[in-house]
Amino acid sequence: MPAIGIDLGTTNSCVAVFRNGRVEIIANDRGHRITPSFVSFVDNERLVGEAAKLDATENHENTLYQIKRLIGRTYDDPTVQADMKLWGFTVINDDNKPKIPVVHSCGGNIFCPEQISAMVLEEMKNAAEAFLGETVTDAVITVPAYFNDSQRRATHDAGEIAGLNVIGMINEPTAAAVAYGLDREIKNQRDVLIVDLGGGTFDVTIVKIEGRKFYVRATGGDTHLGGEDFDNILVEYFVSEFKQQHGEDISDNKRALNRLRVACEAAKTNLSSSTQAKVRLEALQGGHDFCSSISRSKFENLNHNVFERVLDTVKNTLSDSGLKKENIDDVVLVGGSTRIPKIREMLGKYFDSIKIKRTINPDEAVAYGAAAYAFALGSDEDSALKEFALEDVIPLSIGIGRRGGTMSFAIPRNTKIPTKVCENRLTVVDNQKRVTFKIYEGERTLARDNHFLGKFTLSGIPPAPRRKGKIKVHLEINACGILHASAFEEITGNSSGITIARDKGGLSESEIKRMVQEAEKFRKKDQELKRRSTARNALEDYAYSVKKEVDHKNLTTPKRICIMSSVTEILEWLDINKKEPPEMAELEARKIELEQLVE
Repeated sequence: MPAIGIDLGTTNSCVAVFRNGRVEIIANDRGHRITPSFVSFVDNERLVGEAAKLDATENHENTLYQIKRLIGRTYDDPTVQADMKLWGFTVINDDNKPKIPVVHSCGGNIFCPEQISAMVLEEMKNAAEAFLGETVTDAVITVPAYFNDSQRRATHDAGEIAGLNVIGMINEPTAAAVAYGLDREIKNQRDVLIVDLGGGTFDVTIVKIEGRKFYVRATGGDTHLGGEDFDNILVEYFVSEFKQQHGEDISDNKRALNRLRVACEAAKTNLSSSTQAKVRLEALQGGHDFCSSISRSKFENLNHNVFERVLDTVKNTLSDSGLKKENIDDVVLVGGSTRIPKIREMLGKYFDSIKIKRTINPDEAVAYGAAAYAFALGSDEDSALKEFALEDVIPLSIGIGRRGGTMSFAIPRNTKIPTKVCENRLTVVDNQKRVTFKIYEGERTLARDNHFLGKFTLSGIPPAPRRKGKIKVHLEINACGILHASAFEEITGNSSGITIARDKGGLSESEIKRMVQEAEKFRKKDQELKRRSTARNALEDYAYSVKKEVDHKNLTTPKRICIMSSVTEILEWLDINKKEPPEMAELEARKIELEQLVE
């Protein structure tokens, strides 16, 4: 059974497989190699991909996108609060977990981000199965290098809900480096800097490549920086301009905002090849048409701060790696947003002695690397991946809160993974019976300034004077970058621990099981709807073919009238039931009846 690699993107997703000595990018059912990460609920139907994206303007409340910006985050996260204002759908607060209500099958459903991401993953799985002609279960899913532990666990859960066995997770820029290295068969050591700027996330990774061996030196990034931010800035700009033109504020009109967002995305894309782009929308609000334009220079000025953040991240990652820009052999651009001319100009100017590499497809490279890694994790062998080795690092330091509010750095950032560390701790008060350990990630001295991951308590410590009770604390990060923390008291043997994200607001095992069952119901319903749609189309095609050919048959007048009457009745019946295909049994019965009549 082949293992696939899936690039689960904020804006678009892609799937690939390694077979016959090479990676193959898999096209969806429309023949396109990338699929929009959109899910839409229409009447009794669920749409995923391009069909869902096309439905976004009219069905904005039930069309979900950019879900990667929600996954693994809390409702009160400032980035979630900011994004909510610009989305066409609604996000609600469920015990500080962001969830999305939609209307489906004449009823209401509330989904968590993991479930929506699972629907996109399942679409990738289905495309792979159609391409390979066999069932696919094992998969490697990519994540931004700067995803925290909660976001990684949530992505892993989404894969499980989609019916996938997630055999590994790989950082997106690392996957791109694998694609670049394998494509070129680099013989001598080269230090390659990957700039991965996609729809919603930004990563910079420096990788040492030797043949088919990949060693990550350092990584940096921002989980909330990408093409969607350029779109948001354009939306805000044109909202202000519409208000100046017509005196009306459309910021609370979600349908108008959704239409404007689509137009802004198109304008941004046009500015990559043209110096001017127009935005035209009829009856945007209050019957007012909106017509405006924006120049490339104005676009660059509006996004000046974003561009600065991109370059600052590149510089900081270089500093973390211990290398200078002169030590970098290649700079590789990945992600659709690296097509923006200012990004290329800015990086080209900074790395003045290096030609920026654009030789790999920025939309497909991450899935390419994930597929190669998925194959390497399996038991099969191929000469093309002989001696393949991958060594990644953690993006943020992991530490334990100390008394007084400081943080003890247990695992420094850019430590190679998988890794495991053990720290000895002493009790801090006389006769202390329990200790609570708070785990953080970040680089600040004070624990409160870092990202709180979770906590657990070790109880049953034997009474002893302060600093005499001894506890061992273990922190372990697996190859997927998921953290497990535990503590052990030597005398009693008592222990306690957590897998951080699972305890910190993540999905429980029972919730995942329930969502898997719900996904299976959706899957069966979608399959049944597809069968009914196919049967409906077959009946309609047959009715029209009979209508076309009846005059050429040697039939009596009553027979001809009877056949045409039946054809007309069937076509009218299908037209009445065009929103929802009739039941299979009824469709098949009508087709058999017409066939018998024609005989």
